[in-house]
Amino acid sequence: MEVVQVLCMKGGTGDSSYAENSLLHGAEKSNIVDKAHNRGSHNKSVLQLPASLHIADLGCSSGPNTLFVVSEVVTAVDKVCKKMGHRLPEIQVFLNDLPGNDFNSIFKSLPKFQKDLQKTMGAGVESCFVTGVPGTFYGRLFPSKSLQFIHSSYSLQWLSQVPEGLESNKGNIYIASSSRPCVLKAYYQQFQKDFSMFLRYRSQELVEGGSMVLTILGRRSDDPSSKECCYIWELLAVALNDMVAEGLIEEEKIDSFNIPNYQPSPTEVKYEVEKEGSFTINRLEVFEVNWNAYHDEFCPLDACKEGGYNVAKMMRAVTEALLVSHFGDGIIDEVFSRYKNIVVDRMSREKIELVNVSISITRRG
Repeated sequence: MEVVQVLCMKGGTGDSSYAENSLLHGAEKSNIVDKAHNRGSHNKSVLQLPASLHIADLGCSSGPNTLFVVSEVVTAVDKVCKKMGHRLPEIQVFLNDLPGNDFNSIFKSLPKFQKDLQKTMGAGVESCFVTGVPGTFYGRLFPSKSLQFIHSSYSLQWLSQVPEGLESNKGNIYIASSSRPCVLKAYYQQFQKDFSMFLRYRSQELVEGGSMVLTILGRRSDDPSSKECCYIWELLAVALNDMVAEGLIEEEKIDSFNIPNYQPSPTEVKYEVEKEGSFTINRLEVFEVNWNAYHDEFCPLDACKEGGYNVAKMMRAVTEALLVSHFGDGIIDEVFSRYKNIVVDRMSREKIELVNVSISITRRG
């Protein structure tokens, strides 16, 4: 599987598109970006107020969250400038994702974004420029020492490729409680290779004192097969295996399919940053997001049904392209219908959360 060619969130604005099913990410991005600004407002590269400020959002996807991040960053810079009595510098924002991303939806929403920004900021909004940058962030994207700030949320858990050596992971589509140690090792080694490469390239593109804020779907546990990071994939595997048992999917198809994803622990993230050596860690924290907006220990049936439906739609928006490339598009509606029912059942009996690992780092001199 060529991940660069296949991986993308579902485009457009339809019911199963990422644009319509990424609001959970939006709520968390608000919290994340706010923390980034609190750190960034004291950063040397911001306080010096260069004539032009260059910012990149890596793995921007499409939909309302993409330009939400841009708006939050630009508004924060504007507040710092006003507090210091300076004019707003020209701000160049680079939105990066893989070539299959729906950049057209982003560009079509720019006029409304600019109007909304005008209402918030007033004068100076004409100094904000937005550019799309297609390409993998596991390679170079920008000239040397050209960026002051980099943001990325819910992207770095995606690997550059499916790890090699997963032949024994039959019946699973990701790390699972039944996976052999060699499978866990293969996934971890691929994460190490990819994340260290990401850090190396970004260290070349950031100016001295430039900052990155990264949020990655991860886990608290040191065990990569723990439920907190694997459960959402295990339930999707249940739906696929049920269809295998009914003869709707060939067994060899699921045995040869694995998700190119790794959800690291904060210890693993910290280790790779320190090993690469170009960055100082300002903050490293972990927080949870409930699968459902209903936060009681056990949600009412109606709330669970709605929550299960939303989780299934979100997972479809995220994984449909991968599934279609391997299984074809004929199974997709049935897979996610079953997945929804499975998730509703589990959510009615237990509280399920996604774990986020967030790190703020600064480029050393």
